[in-house]
Amino acid sequence: MSTQTSSRLGAVPALNAQTLGFMFVAGFFASNAFDLWGQMISPALGWANLSPHGLARSLLGTLGLPNGDFAGYFVHFYLVGLIGYPVGWLFIFAPIWARVIGRTHWFIPSAIYGFGLWVFAIGGITAIAGLPFFLGFTGITWVALAGHVLYGIVMVAVMNYIKKD
Repeated sequence: MSTQTSSRLGAVPALNAQTLGFMFVAGFFASNAFDLWGQMISPALGWANLSPHGLARSLLGTLGLPNGDFAGYFVHFYLVGLIGYPVGWLFIFAPIWARVIGRTHWFIPSAIYGFGLWVFAIGGITAIAGLPFFLGFTGITWVALAGHVLYGIVMVAVMNYIKKD
């Protein structure tokens, strides 16, 4: 993998097909880790079951857009998981982290990024969608916290694995 698509903290990648593929692969594995945690492991432990496509459907409905199951899954998995969150890491969070904190190991910033995703999704998007703030701090709130932190860590781990060729 060329340095153009490097996930190295502070390196802003070129906006090209290679970067898009890089984001899709990392986002795919991170989204699957998130869904495995939230829809299989957490419920198996007796904790809440995440339904992130439901949040996407609520948001779409609030905005007056089609909000069927397909639309909810499409927005959550493709637009957010494969594009939105990787874009946030590569083009916003990692460069800011490198400028403010300096170059560090990827693990801590990736976990903090996942925490930020949780605040954005469960704190912000739920409010816009007309749902209770942080979903009322119920069990789903905390399962979502772990899921978003896991997403951030897996996404950046995959990016670092890919760039090592």
